[in-house]
Amino acid sequence: MEIVKHLINDTIQFYKWTLTIADKRVEKWPLMDNPLPTLAISTSYLLFLWLGPKYMKNREPFQLRKTLVIYNFSMVFLNFFIFKELFMAARAARYSYVCQPVDYSDDPNEVRVAGALWWYFVSKGVEYLDTVFFILRKKFNQVTFLHVYHHCTMFTLWWIGIKWVAGGQSFFGAHMNALIHVMMYLYYGLASCGPKIQKYLWWKKYLTIIQMIQFHITIGHTALSLYVNCDFPHWMHYSLICYAITFIVLFGNFYYQTYRRQQQPTRRDPSSSSKATKAISNGSLNGLSKAANVAVLMGSKEEKPQENTGRRKRKGRAKRD
Repeated sequence: MEIVKHLINDTIQFYKWTLTIADKRVEKWPLMDNPLPTLAISTSYLLFLWLGPKYMKNREPFQLRKTLVIYNFSMVFLNFFIFKELFMAARAARYSYVCQPVDYSDDPNEVRVAGALWWYFVSKGVEYLDTVFFILRKKFNQVTFLHVYHHCTMFTLWWIGIKWVAGGQSFFGAHMNALIHVMMYLYYGLASCGPKIQKYLWWKKYLTIIQMIQFHITIGHTALSLYVNCDFPHWMHYSLICYAITFIVLFGNFYYQTYRRQQQPTRRDPSSSSKATKAISNGSLNGLSKAANVAVLMGSKEEKPQENTGRRKRKGRAKRD
């Protein structure tokens, strides 16, 4: 018990010390006084992941079509606002894309960057609604480990980013990710408009490719900052590289399973005929109805005796001749 007490005391003392070097500008901003509200929101999110499917188990799925249209296009505007603010403020402050230390002053451009980053952090909390809508619509297959890991960690970890480094190098990944989310939520917004629009949305897989490119750029940019010994917390640089690698692995696996694996030719199974007969009992052969499937098989059975009778006739003629 003594070891546990010492560990807890040391953790508390370390946290109090970190507060002395935190960004004073964001101290009184919503959610930024301490990590408890952020942790409470993320814990509630994980709790909903467990209880939501149980609640929806014996209920009809919600359609939420109008809600999804409004939500997705609202996220388009929010992410565009974040991208625009970060890009314009960083340009006005003459930020370097190679190395940009954090300026904790009250310079208007620096405060504008910090404010845009705070909105970026908030947007990650709003994105928890992606999962909520999946569960309410009973799209449980969409709630994968990648989906939960991405949403939960981004919101939680970005609290740390805003608390201690709301500016400097932090702007690069945030404004790039916000622009990608503009395209992503634009796709989702158009898809939620219905089949008339969906048939024109051929570019979904390219969103995944762009996201993976983003993670490679993040690693390259962070490694360059370390190489030039940029005056930015190095432990954050190393953590960001490790974090980006996990996304490359997870998104790469998702891309392979979703797009590449489906394109691989399937081998013919010698027992396909027996499997097709079994499929008839389930009423699902090649997407046909049960009656249509039976008709197909019955037709094939009726053709075979005709072929055999023809052969017998030819053999009979040969004998007579």
